[in-house]
Amino acid sequence: MVVSNVPAFSAPPAPLETGFDILYQDEHLIAINKPPGWLVHRTPLAKGETHFVLQRLRDQIGQHLWPVHRLDRGTSGVLLFALSPEVARLLAASFESNEGMRKTYRAIVRGWPADEVFIDYALKRMPDDMRSERVEVQDAQTRLRTLHRGELPIPQGAFPSLRWAEVALQPLTGRRHQLRRHCKHLAHPILGDGTHGKGPLNRAVAAHLEMHRLWLHALHLDMQHPVTHQALQVMAPLGTDWTRWPNAALTAL
Repeated sequence: MVVSNVPAFSAPPAPLETGFDILYQDEHLIAINKPPGWLVHRTPLAKGETHFVLQRLRDQIGQHLWPVHRLDRGTSGVLLFALSPEVARLLAASFESNEGMRKTYRAIVRGWPADEVFIDYALKRMPDDMRSERVEVQDAQTRLRTLHRGELPIPQGAFPSLRWAEVALQPLTGRRHQLRRHCKHLAHPILGDGTHGKGPLNRAVAAHLEMHRLWLHALHLDMQHPVTHQALQVMAPLGTDWTRWPNAALTAL
């Protein structure tokens, strides 16, 4: 089942009535559960876009915000902002180096990866990544753990079904699109990834599930608070869209 008119993303939710789901807030920081389909902030590359987390959340809480990291438009989950430029500078350095932070993601990938994989694969700096220094190739490491395996009744060449897996991903470095590029390197691309995956396969999965999104979610963020220096743990529950996957077909490891 393949369709050609499935949009790149389903229409993003409009959290104007109830607002974004706030996971943590104090006088220095705020973390929300970002819905898929939202850009973090305005960018010259996003002409014509109208949904931006920064502006909507600022209106929701009535305070200025400073972004300290970003999630791709299609990625959902923990998204952190600073409430002052001083705290933003402290956090930006931590996110750039990935030191003192533990980030855990959930993803749905094509195929059945091994139970445990350590990915040590250097990545070229992306042309539009203005945050990085002029280093063309950067070391990058990710840990992958397979949680469940299943199949969808979508023919794949000579095979009658599509193998898929739910995985936990822990980036040990903070490179642009690192998880998506590392999964592609393993030949297990994240489903719904229009840049690093396969378009016909993504459209077939979207048609079967009646929903198109990048199946990547920032589940946990563990870090040291930049001001109080206390351990801070933030979790963003998986959305109801994840229940579209056929749980009866899951094979727990």
